Amino acid sequence: MSKTIRNQTMQALAVCAPEKMEVREIAAPECGPREVLVKSGAVGLCGTDFHIYQGHANYNFDDAGRQIPFEERPQILGHEFCGIVVDVGSEVKDLKAGDRVVVDQGINCLSRAAAELCEYCATGNSHQCARYEEHGITGLQGALADFVAVPAINAIRIESDLPLNQAALTEPLGCIIHSCEMILRTPARYTFGGERPVRSVLICGAGPAGLLFTQYLRNVVGFDGLLIVTEPSAIRRQLAADYGATVVDPASADLIEAVEDLTRGERVQLLIESAGVGQLFKQVPKLIRKQGTMVLYGHGHHGVDLGVMNSIQFIEAAFVAPTGASGGFDTDGRPSTYRKSLKLLSEEKINVSKFITHQYQSLEAVPQAFASDRFGADYIKGVAVLA
Repeated sequence: MSKTIRNQTMQALAVCAPEKMEVREIAAPECGPREVLVKSGAVGLCGTDFHIYQGHANYNFDDAGRQIPFEERPQILGHEFCGIVVDVGSEVKDLKAGDRVVVDQGINCLSRAAAELCEYCATGNSHQCARYEEHGITGLQGALADFVAVPAINAIRIESDLPLNQAALTEPLGCIIHSCEMILRTPARYTFGGERPVRSVLICGAGPAGLLFTQYLRNVVGFDGLLIVTEPSAIRRQLAADYGATVVDPASADLIEAVEDLTRGERVQLLIESAGVGQLFKQVPKLIRKQGTMVLYGHGHHGVDLGVMNSIQFIEAAFVAPTGASGGFDTDGRPSTYRKSLKLLSEEKINVSKFITHQYQSLEAVPQAFASDRFGADYIKGVAVLA
């Protein structure tokens, strides 16, 4: 362990009750023999972080399956992150102090050096590992702190000059990659390039996920059909249009009528719900073609009775419900989805710089994003830039 960090304390931003955050002094993490100690460089603020902060979600459970309240065990968020290696464990040979890295925050069988992989890790579904844990989500310390210790195998060196604030979005882009790979391999009536090709796609929401889906479908999948994005925010609609979408403002136009008109009454073969707005489910049966595919990507669908699913079930929609940046492992054991994501960002095939609207230069400044900034009309994506 580096002499500058051993047995010292550090600053961390803790959620200590619903809608209450404070900077606290805690013990700096130990760096194990297979780990690297990373100085937090940039941390993306995710919708999941906001749900946890509000008390609408808590994924930290004890061994008996009891949800552990924030008041009992404060949570340090930050699962979208990159940083700078400041120390390496005795068994780590391929990373060194000073390396800039992006991190897969998920702890899986390879992270633990398990003698045998569980069925999920063995089949390329690392974020569903039978013993899965996650920094910044399930109670493990996240990157809204000075330092975080992670298995070296979870860290991928940034070889390009990609700025850290953009590199932090490797994880959310990885989630879109995983989602699209699930779409491509899901048995469905309508597929990309199949006997019955997807000719039209509707993305509900032009937040970071919707904007990443738009770019990925256009620039990576190569989809050149009708790509509709519905979004009430003018600034987000403009970005979606810049990325190649046909945009609809649901506040000034009837979405069902707009989709009927744009698809000439056919409706879309693929609908991606990336907004987390439960009311949209009531409209889905009139937006999607019978036996079309619906992707449940957004979270936080509060206030809607489950009965809204009846009409969707009636048209036999195929459902895809992806979570996280899951995937297999490269020959060096590192997560392939994160490496693909970092490569797309480094080669500028996916541009995230346009929708990083808010940056926070210290832990003390970050609570402003949670308390007020995210409600602003100009807010799309916030990133804490800490190094």
